[in-house]
Amino acid sequence: MSTKFKFDGIAIIFLVKDLERTRKFYQEALGFTLAQEEGFLLGKLPGSELVFFEGDPKPGNSPQVVFGLEQGGIDTLAEHLVKQGVQVLTPVTEAPGGWSLEFSDPDAHKLAFFQFGKLPRKLEA
Repeated sequence: MSTKFKFDGIAIIFLVKDLERTRKFYQEALGFTLAQEEGFLLGKLPGSELVFFEGDPKPGNSPQVVFGLEQGGIDTLAEHLVKQGVQVLTPVTEAPGGWSLEFSDPDAHKLAFFQFGKLPRKLEA
């Protein structure tokens, strides 16, 4: 493949039952600084982020590792994954602030890619 994808970090996404309870635990018990964003909590660490959305946490759906695409190209990456025989779990879908794609690795670990909406969805080869 001649297209090179550039990654700009990893986000670990958690579904939690109660954002305030989560904020209190991570800030008071662990010492993290979490910012209240519109509908979620965000903690920044060197090279990664912790993101907490209110939802229904169940084993297998939370947490999720999300790789950020620095230059976009999520549609191009989706096509590449399919050609490689990778199991795509959720095709490119609109996500808060951009686009995401969920897939699994050979051991059925659920992973995802995310790109901001302002970036191009297709990259030239």
